Amino acid sequence: MRSEKNEGRLEFLLRERIKELDCLYSTAKLIEQHEDSIDKIMQGVVEILPESWQYPDITCARILFKNQTYQSRNFKSTQWKQEAAIFISAQQVGTVEVNYLEKKPSQDEGPFLKEERLLINAVSSRIAKAAQRINVQQQLQVERQALQDVNVAIHESLAQSQREKKMVGVSIQSNFDKIITPILYALQSEMDSRQLKYVDLLKKNLEDIISPFVERDQNVLSKLSPVELLVCNMIKHGLSTKEIANMRRISPATVNRHRESIRRKLGLTNRKVNLISYLNKIAET
Repeated sequence: MRSEKNEGRLEFLLRERIKELDCLYSTAKLIEQHEDSIDKIMQGVVEILPESWQYPDITCARILFKNQTYQSRNFKSTQWKQEAAIFISAQQVGTVEVNYLEKKPSQDEGPFLKEERLLINAVSSRIAKAAQRINVQQQLQVERQALQDVNVAIHESLAQSQREKKMVGVSIQSNFDKIITPILYALQSEMDSRQLKYVDLLKKNLEDIISPFVERDQNVLSKLSPVELLVCNMIKHGLSTKEIANMRRISPATVNRHRESIRRKLGLTNRKVNLISYLNKIAET
């Protein structure tokens, strides 16, 4: 009789240990499946816990976590209660709670087994670690998004700055070409070689002053000669062949040859492209 009683006791203990292992395994699997959702983990755990205690038919569970409540469908707070605190960074942020709905014989801790105390502590520790990891991931995501927003804002700011600089540059270059360049051309046509050196120096200094604001097309600059660049400036601002010839003190035929050379170097030969429009477009890019 005693042997049968011992066997029954061992069988009972074995079943209880199997339930505890199942609880820990199910909790670990639940955390793995919902690694980004604290709500799903907490609600899943309160549904797992009752089946793991000695009297599952009269057992209910609840988790209180950061002002949120998760409970099994049959939950009722009773005097037959077992609790374990949830700690994150040494601060209590919640409680895991198991209740019996009926009075049961006293065991190691009220009606609860000492193994059930170990189990509820283990579950509390695991969900605390899972919650902490999710919080860290969420914070990292917030910081990552904030960093991306800052990068986008910086990019937009730089782009806007470049657009404004370009607009200023176009305006400066346009005013320089319209106001200063014709005056320099007129002076050059009236001066001797010594005086021309001073005009050339003045022109270079002016270009140095405006160069930080003006973007120039290096490909075009490399294709055209200095004389052709001068002619381009005059063409761009609407001067006719005759006007250019008079200012440069050259023949209209020479101006036309410059025009043909410019069109050839810019790849516009035999193309129906207005040279004035094309040159102004280059200045804006």
